[in-house]
Amino acid sequence: MTQALFVGGAWVEPDGGHYEVIDPATEDVVGAAPEASRAQVHAACAAAREAFGPWSRTPPEERAAVLSRAAGIIRERLVPYADLARAETGATAGTARAMQVGVASARFRRYARVEPAEWPIAPQITEAGPMGGGGVLGALAVRQPVGVVSCITSYNNPWANPAGKVAPALAMGNTVVVKPAPQDPLSVYRMAEALEAAGVPPGVVNVVSGRSVAVGEAAVDCPDVDMVSFTGSTAVGQRIAEVCGRRMTRQLMELGGKGAAVVLDDADLDAAVSGIGTTFSFYSGQICTAPTRVLAQRGVYDRLVERLAAYAARLRVGDPADPRTVVGPVISAAHRDRVESYVALGRAEGAVVVTGGERPALDRGFYVAPTLLADCTNDQRVAREEIFGPVVCVIPFDEEDEGVALANDSDYGLIDYVWSGDTARAFRVARRLRAGGVGVNTVGRNMEAPFGGFKRSGVGRDVGSYALHAYSEVQALVWPG
Repeated sequence: MTQALFVGGAWVEPDGGHYEVIDPATEDVVGAAPEASRAQVHAACAAAREAFGPWSRTPPEERAAVLSRAAGIIRERLVPYADLARAETGATAGTARAMQVGVASARFRRYARVEPAEWPIAPQITEAGPMGGGGVLGALAVRQPVGVVSCITSYNNPWANPAGKVAPALAMGNTVVVKPAPQDPLSVYRMAEALEAAGVPPGVVNVVSGRSVAVGEAAVDCPDVDMVSFTGSTAVGQRIAEVCGRRMTRQLMELGGKGAAVVLDDADLDAAVSGIGTTFSFYSGQICTAPTRVLAQRGVYDRLVERLAAYAARLRVGDPADPRTVVGPVISAAHRDRVESYVALGRAEGAVVVTGGERPALDRGFYVAPTLLADCTNDQRVAREEIFGPVVCVIPFDEEDEGVALANDSDYGLIDYVWSGDTARAFRVARRLRAGGVGVNTVGRNMEAPFGGFKRSGVGRDVGSYALHAYSEVQALVWPG
């Protein structure tokens, strides 16, 4: 598969040639991805700018019909699209089908059913102020599309993550330029293919890719871009924010996480282990919402460590195409080395490797064994920095207040978790955590709940109706009463 760029409704040969996309499970070549030039990225932004006026004036019902057709096409092509996603990302077959392509289809379908009540602000009548000339003025607040949105997406889910940006942005009348992660961009081009087949007008959706940092920079600093929606590391997010700040470009940032899982002494340990254990298996720990930093009250600490170790040791690591596999590879050899370096660092800092810590005995692929680090302290780097792999560290605490303080003693604040047999207690602790979301006795996600982080975990909220607000501006219309 040799891929072209998608710019202005046309499939365009890249100025920079192509580079190989590698299957992290087999180390085979999946296909050839296009390397865009800076000029081609700016051309994509210009095409989106030209298409913005007509698309923003298209009746919402017609925009919704395009999204609905795209959802159907993605669902019809579920198997080949999921096979490609599995090959690019190393996700297990079940995850690729349900959580990648399946969620993408669901997101297009969800934003094809936007209710009018979800996006306008209720009309309100306000009395004229001192400069109003007396009398009463009517005021109506409405939502308008932002304009051209540059969507820069992460490698861990090349379907659900871009769809979560593109679908609500298009529903609100914006046009988009998508810059996928260099490791697995081919799936995003299949999404563009589905949107093209669904009848999206030329220039409304554009996709450009490349390994060069210059490609992402061009997608941020182009004067035609009105908003940048980014998912990725905090370090990269900071650099993007600096560029956006110079041009006053609107931002939506979903950045790193180091989720604290507070396990209180009255918790259901089976439920806690099952939830925390998803860090080992779900995307092989390459997920910002994972409960990677476990804070266990002394009364349950030893039992929790023992059960987590047994859970991790039972997980089957191997070929993600095999339905028996639970833990696939990480995205690249370089990332495997990074994760392994953190395990070595944890040992050096005094953590105890209870299970894992050794590279699985597999001939090919970028595999990391599910690893549990116990007797950690909150000042260790393994407890403070995002590892982004199947590694969990466990920290003991004594009193509830101490557990809350440890959870909040982090640069990050995306998703935290609390387990307690006393629901009122769990909610009380949850309300004290400085995180954009808190799972109470669950690691599940409600896809209508606002999603985003406190502190260095991001800026803004999306998902559900909140995404419609994120990809729109508020306009006030005022008239004599």
